[in-house]
Amino acid sequence: MKWLACLSMSVSMLVVSGCATNANPPAPTEGAIPTNDYVIGAGDTINVIVWRNPEVSMVVPVRPDGKITTPLVEDIVANGKTSTQLARDIEKALAKFIQQPVVTVIVTAFAGPYEEQIRVIGQAAKPQALAYRQGMSLMDVVIAVGGITEFAAGNKANLIRTVDGKQQKLSVRLNDLIKDGDISANVPVRPGDVLVIPQSFF
Repeated sequence: MKWLACLSMSVSMLVVSGCATNANPPAPTEGAIPTNDYVIGAGDTINVIVWRNPEVSMVVPVRPDGKITTPLVEDIVANGKTSTQLARDIEKALAKFIQQPVVTVIVTAFAGPYEEQIRVIGQAAKPQALAYRQGMSLMDVVIAVGGITEFAAGNKANLIRTVDGKQQKLSVRLNDLIKDGDISANVPVRPGDVLVIPQSFF
């Protein structure tokens, strides 16, 4: 009879686990989480500090063409570089005029490279493009755009992601995340993701 008791317990556990299964599948987590350093993009604002040379130190915007201009350094490319890489490039350019220049570059306002921005379209309160930040999640994106409108079909939203040159359409559950507080619906976003929030017709 002992084996019957064990069999009964096993069946009970299977029934319980089956009932606990979530009818809504968890949101997508495809793709490795990027771990790269921040890369400067057009629209960023950077502070160029040249040690002991305040006259050639200044805060400058990165132009739409991805370049910056500072005293003694004209039209140097900033887009696609880390702050350290740009600092070394400026040092090389300044070396023609200043002996052993020491440059520090600090990014003070962030837009990020165009191709890495997170774009939110459709029924967001404030549709816009956002600079990708390390560790950014779907919740961060929704907060940044002020949530979704009353007409949004949040659980029919999609993330459009390009992986190996191919577009993928990944379902996300914004209503579950925002209205029900279902943290399982919160997932990491990736550079270049597009969040599409459709309108509800019901």
